[in-house]
Amino acid sequence: MLKAIQILGCSSGFISQRLKKPYSGNGFSLIHSKRSYSSTSLFLHPFWTPKTRSLRVIRMLSTQSDSNSDGPSSFSSSVAVHSAGNVHKVKFCQWCGGPAKHEIPDGEEKIRAICTLCGKIAYQNPKMVVGCLIEHDRKILLCKRNIEPSYGLWTLPAGYLEIGESAAEGAIRETWEEAGAEVEVVSPFAQLDIPLIGQTYIIFLAKLKKPHFSPGPETSECCLFELDNIPFDSLAFSSIFVTLTLYIEDVKSGKIKFHYGTINKRYGTGPSDIRAFTLDYHLEV
Repeated sequence: MLKAIQILGCSSGFISQRLKKPYSGNGFSLIHSKRSYSSTSLFLHPFWTPKTRSLRVIRMLSTQSDSNSDGPSSFSSSVAVHSAGNVHKVKFCQWCGGPAKHEIPDGEEKIRAICTLCGKIAYQNPKMVVGCLIEHDRKILLCKRNIEPSYGLWTLPAGYLEIGESAAEGAIRETWEEAGAEVEVVSPFAQLDIPLIGQTYIIFLAKLKKPHFSPGPETSECCLFELDNIPFDSLAFSSIFVTLTLYIEDVKSGKIKFHYGTINKRYGTGPSDIRAFTLDYHLEV
């Protein structure tokens, strides 16, 4: 099950625009800026392109210091520094139990854990988190977490994908386990990569097969929220904050889109520091 979730994904060859969008309630105002800021606000909005284009690129910016507003963002190195994972935590070989050394293998560029006895290399790969954004009667189903991290905060039903199941199957299973709800997947809504914690987050739009739901062992309460009443100040993770914000903007625009981007979390922040991140290279189709 999901123990920590944040959000979004991957640099591209597209242009990069940094936009400042101060968060106020559930609304956003668009301001072009190359500065960094130190509020707990989420800067979120599409970089509008001509109607003939189906793909739009934006850059989201959150908590930064005004004192360093003219300098480079401290988030820019997060992918490079952490792309190999917490390799130094690997002390022993998973195959033979021999002690591990930490160095760059021949022909590679990143430090790996290498067994000093059998020579095998322990590669660390991101985990996939899958979940459902369930709309019913113009309301969204949220679950209040009954476990840490982010105990007592609201989230979408989501968790780690299991071996042997598709992403959609995993999202349906997690929804049943956390919300006791039988759902039908409608379409993919967002892929959100979080390099700092090694997660790729895939959210599907879904609908209830039956209007019944109840909290599972990891959930203390389930509730349908109208869009204007979503508890943004009590959400569990950055990924949930961004997913719901994007969905609300899509609803207001009259068109539900697919979203892709990278969430770069600020170093030293916990899962519940939901605004301490930049959202880079947001693509929507």
